[in-house]
Amino acid sequence: ALLGSVGMQVLAFASVQEFLAAERPAGPSCLIVDVRMPGRSGLDLLDELARRNINIPAIVITGHGDVPMSVRAMKAGAVEFLSKPFRDQELLDAVQAAIEIDLARRNREGAEERLRKRFNGLTARERQVLVLVAHGRLNKQIAAELDLSEITVKVHRGQAMRKMEARTLADLVRMSDRLGLLPAE
Repeated sequence: ALLGSVGMQVLAFASVQEFLAAERPAGPSCLIVDVRMPGRSGLDLLDELARRNINIPAIVITGHGDVPMSVRAMKAGAVEFLSKPFRDQELLDAVQAAIEIDLARRNREGAEERLRKRFNGLTARERQVLVLVAHGRLNKQIAAELDLSEITVKVHRGQAMRKMEARTLADLVRMSDRLGLLPAE
């Protein structure tokens, strides 16, 4: 009722199983779980979500909490741990923060997906050239390594930059790093 009163869409589930069987919301969201629920606990749900690689920020509430329980909740991915009784504003603030976290995650994942699509749109040769450029090789070195003319390397490099929407070499290197094309330092 509290969340609905401030215009938030709320879905309620009777059990962990019911939630796990339900379709995930398309937009930013968060979970509010009680430690004590029918059947499996809220902490069990967080563990199950982690096992399934489902990333939804969670707020854990309980009337019987202690430090070890709050530590377990945070390790399981909770963004907030509220002990009952709590003020309405505490819950509203926690939900707002959790939704902002989910929105930021979704934006990062969307950007990564778009970047991956652009990379997959490159030809095999453009990918080769991009990787070598990102590793700091000069056009002359790339040409020798791939048995191409320097002009051909410049064309592939230009095409790769255009398709990747990189304005500068530094942009291209950052993109290559995000794609995991550079060795870990």
